[in-house]
Amino acid sequence: QVQVVESGGGLVQAGGSLRLSCAASGRTFSIFAMGWFRQAPGKERQFVASIKWNDGRSDYADSVKGRFTISRDNTGNTAYLQMNSLKPEDTAVYYCATDSVRYSAAAENYDFWGQGTQVTVSS
Repeated sequence: QVQVVESGGGLVQAGGSLRLSCAASGRTFSIFAMGWFRQAPGKERQFVASIKWNDGRSDYADSVKGRFTISRDNTGNTAYLQMNSLKPEDTAVYYCATDSVRYSAAAENYDFWGQGTQVTVSS
């Protein structure tokens, strides 16, 4: 199993920045990709960004392209989500997850999930 813990959420004004971290432990050698998802109240969980662990290839939802950057530190088994130019519609609980088989934007493909970290953007 892989344990995943997110951190870095908080309250920020529109236009501000936050950096989320996702620390993985346990069977980290099995990680093929890590992804960030978010869920706002009353809405379904949606894909934000993903990164392929071995080569750093990344993918983003259209709504965050140009504003968010996903990166990883293989040695530290940590992924990051740098969020700039935040908007009130970015308000959600942000989840990190790992996939041992594929690199995708589909939440159902991810095996292990963290508890989430709240991001609130005020207008």
